[in-house]
Amino acid sequence: MKDGYYAFVLRRLATVLAVMMLTLSSIAALTGILLAFYYEPTAGGAYNSLRAIATQIPNGWLIQRIHSLAGNGLIGVSLVEIVVMFLGERFRRSWLTAWISGILLTLTAIGLSWTAILLDWTQIGYWRFTIELGTIESIPAIGSQLRNILTGGGAVNTVTVQHLFTIHSYLLAGGAIALSVLHLTGLLLQEKELKQIESAN
Repeated sequence: MKDGYYAFVLRRLATVLAVMMLTLSSIAALTGILLAFYYEPTAGGAYNSLRAIATQIPNGWLIQRIHSLAGNGLIGVSLVEIVVMFLGERFRRSWLTAWISGILLTLTAIGLSWTAILLDWTQIGYWRFTIELGTIESIPAIGSQLRNILTGGGAVNTVTVQHLFTIHSYLLAGGAIALSVLHLTGLLLQEKELKQIESAN
């Protein structure tokens, strides 16, 4: 009885966290769209445009803050979700969809945070990205190709900012929403199957 209660609580918690993940990814996407109206993805204009958003656009600073909190929150909630699913023994084959989508969503959330490090074009972001490019380039076989994709084949400049902006805003943001929907759907379907099994017994 006690084990069944804990399993029930963990299943419910996993579903609540999945709803939170979908909500956070949607908020991040919506605020990202609002920021994109004023953001200039160039080496010279990125910093100035974000500063203008924070100081000149009504509630621009708030939108920036919500966007940042939603992105960081998505990483945290995704990691907690994996732990909850593990504790609830949701690692059986029937939960494969929820597991794969949850892990991919966590990696996508981390990717969103990583691609954003250069988008503000600050000294810290620039040098951090430059150092991490060296790590990427050292990956056997594909390192140099990945570096060329990210930078545009040259130094860190406007093309690099545009590439990261495209990856961040279109590929990863869209992927995060799709994966969060798939993850929640997988959990709900498995919950439905468990109820059918319990009612049959």
